[in-house]
Amino acid sequence: MKNYLKLIRVEQWVKNLFVFAPLFFSGYIAVPTLFYKSVFAFIIFSITASSIYIINDYFDIESDKKHPEKKNRPLASGAISKTSAKVLFGFLVALSIGLIFLGSYIFETNYWKFGIIIAAYFVMNIFYTFKLKHVAIVDICIIASGFVLRILAGGYAADIQTTQWAILLTFVLALVLAIGKRRGELINAQISGKTRKSLDGYNVQFADIALSISVTLAIICYLMFTLSPAIQKKFHPRVFYTVIFVVFAFLRYLQQTLVYNKTESPTKIVYKDRYIQITVVLWVIAFLLQIYFKKE
Repeated sequence: MKNYLKLIRVEQWVKNLFVFAPLFFSGYIAVPTLFYKSVFAFIIFSITASSIYIINDYFDIESDKKHPEKKNRPLASGAISKTSAKVLFGFLVALSIGLIFLGSYIFETNYWKFGIIIAAYFVMNIFYTFKLKHVAIVDICIIASGFVLRILAGGYAADIQTTQWAILLTFVLALVLAIGKRRGELINAQISGKTRKSLDGYNVQFADIALSISVTLAIICYLMFTLSPAIQKKFHPRVFYTVIFVVFAFLRYLQQTLVYNKTESPTKIVYKDRYIQITVVLWVIAFLLQIYFKKE
């Protein structure tokens, strides 16, 4: 069972928490019906993402065998057979489709729009797996677009409109994570002497500049999000001050990446770094206070 959980990368499901963002920022996360819709959407998106991970690992078996870390993946190590992987892939795709129809029946809502987003995510990542992950810049933009689709999926699932600033902020934030991951791969390639095609269009200097630009854009987008008339009207104007936590978290991430040369993926850094974790918790608390305990 452990190998199957590694194959579908359950630990990566944390990325799909972006599905809850529209509900969280709307101030209706305590409404049971809307919350259940978002939970259902999270499950479907996670299952779909796991099916993509299987496809990716299946066609990267030979290259993964040569990688110092990826060689331990279930398919590359032989812990799970190709046949078992194909059966599991088919099951997850069928389960995802079935749950979308079930959601449309149970919630009697625009789940068909949510289904279109899921289909778009699936098709986009199929193209990414077979070709586009080897095209520099296009690859990180597709990764970032995947997070935007998570936001849109959450909005459609809960019947909540997503603001333009929220979409742009999500894209840029995901771009930061994608560039950070590429930078870590470049550092590892310099150490091991092994590289791959997807890194041909990058170098560390470019990654550092792109990372700095993306972080700056992310902070600006968040600032504009909190200052937008709709957000100022809906929440307390003090919501603007939550930018302090955002700036600190990004600075800490840049410190880990550029100063301490952490080569781990951004997800692992967030999992391990207590400063970032505490900052995120404080940000959530501060934002909740603005949303749910606003005083006119």
